[in-house]
Amino acid sequence: MSVKGLDAVLENIEQARGLPNEHYISAEMYALEREHVFFKSWSALAFEADVPNPGDVYPVDFLGAPLLVVRERSGTINVFQNTCRHRGMILVDEPKHLKGPIRCPYHSWCYDHGGALLRTPYVGGVDIDTHDAIKTDELSLFKVQSHVWHGTVFINVSGDAPSFEEEHKDIILRWKEFDQPFNVPSKSSMFSMSLNTNWKLAIENFCESYHLPWVHPELNIISPIEAHYNIDDSDGYSGQGSLNYRQIQGNNGSKFPDFKAISDNWDTDSEYVSFFPNVLMGVHRDHAYSVIIMPKGPEKIEERVAMFYAEDLDDGWADMLAENARIWRDVFSEDIGVVEGMQKGRHGPMFDGGKFSPVMDGATHIFHKWVARKMLSLQDT
Repeated sequence: MSVKGLDAVLENIEQARGLPNEHYISAEMYALEREHVFFKSWSALAFEADVPNPGDVYPVDFLGAPLLVVRERSGTINVFQNTCRHRGMILVDEPKHLKGPIRCPYHSWCYDHGGALLRTPYVGGVDIDTHDAIKTDELSLFKVQSHVWHGTVFINVSGDAPSFEEEHKDIILRWKEFDQPFNVPSKSSMFSMSLNTNWKLAIENFCESYHLPWVHPELNIISPIEAHYNIDDSDGYSGQGSLNYRQIQGNNGSKFPDFKAISDNWDTDSEYVSFFPNVLMGVHRDHAYSVIIMPKGPEKIEERVAMFYAEDLDDGWADMLAENARIWRDVFSEDIGVVEGMQKGRHGPMFDGGKFSPVMDGATHIFHKWVARKMLSLQDT
């Protein structure tokens, strides 16, 4: 690991360099990030909308770790390791609705939606479902610490991070007016994209508005770069805001309903933050979105996008919902070329991490410092 390079990242922005190339292309570095960045932090895993009803289950390959999102009858969302306690068989291999327990397809061990082991068929012999050596109360599914915020399911795999509320108190306070239900009213409000890039480049790109005039020329007309401001005064998230948000309108002049009881500050303001390590979030008076960046190796990611609204809008809103999703899909698609281009550039052996603009790149520097501190903490373990 390039300790010298990481020390340079922590310098003041005027002197700092970005993360060295190996942090974007090295399989060894990716493996270290898996354990010490993603597993030890509150990482985004899925959306509430992936398990809308009690009994719904949603399996996720989380950087190689098989996990399972489950909604209980009470409505509580749990996350478990997706492996049977008997022989380690994968329990669920595709999203589905379960009318009964979670049943292992190998030997039919069964678990309730809270993870408790219910039944162990033939474990003591044919037609004998118990054995003194099999203590069911000690063989519940391995539970992963989880928290749902703004329609997104977060996890801490290691189980030793501070509580979500403590770890992210700054952004929770900043967006306290949006502490209310987030609804995903239709399938058209969710989509995904695959990109050939390192996960960090997607986060970095979202941090700043510097690229708007050249990468998003149409968006820059509606919300020009001069109407944007940096959000770079905290740790754990950074990004940008706009003073020029304009609501979309339907053919009859209709607009999406506002989130309830928000202040006038949000009439024309909107904010967009990279929420470390792997989710992008945007909030507006009438809708919000979350983009989960799921690494699939050092140089490949999947981006899953969900659009949220203040109300569970019915079919009468279908055209506007589809149009809003299209607008954002187009914006996110415009970024593909630059994040994939930066990834190719990281294979240039003489690239030295790059130089930050002290005026325009403050939010990106915040993220680089966050990653560097996480990786430097390995020195103390």
